[in-house]
Amino acid sequence: MATNCLFCKINSGEIPGKFIYEDEDLIAFADINPQAPHHYLLVPRRHIPTTLDLTADDAALIGRIYLAAGKIARQLGFAEAGFRVVNNCNEAAGQTVWHIHFHLLAGRNLTWPPG
Repeated sequence: MATNCLFCKINSGEIPGKFIYEDEDLIAFADINPQAPHHYLLVPRRHIPTTLDLTADDAALIGRIYLAAGKIARQLGFAEAGFRVVNNCNEAAGQTVWHIHFHLLAGRNLTWPPG
């Protein structure tokens, strides 16, 4: 755990979080600043600062994140209408918390390019 990491603190229970999904490697919860009617964050339990810090050993973890996104989308009823999974890497891409995470967005038409 990184001592000053918001997501590590949510994962450890130091900051309360209402998980919509969790397993041994991953937590998911609603974004506090939603950009769509459905906006959830999928966060590895292990602290990984950015996408650039991933290694080949993390390939299965990233696959499980996408499997969890599909499971959440089906459970919450927006899978068939469509959804988007987004990962921002570093400041210019919009990353604001230095713990890798994936945004699951749905519930409105998501335009392209995203902006």
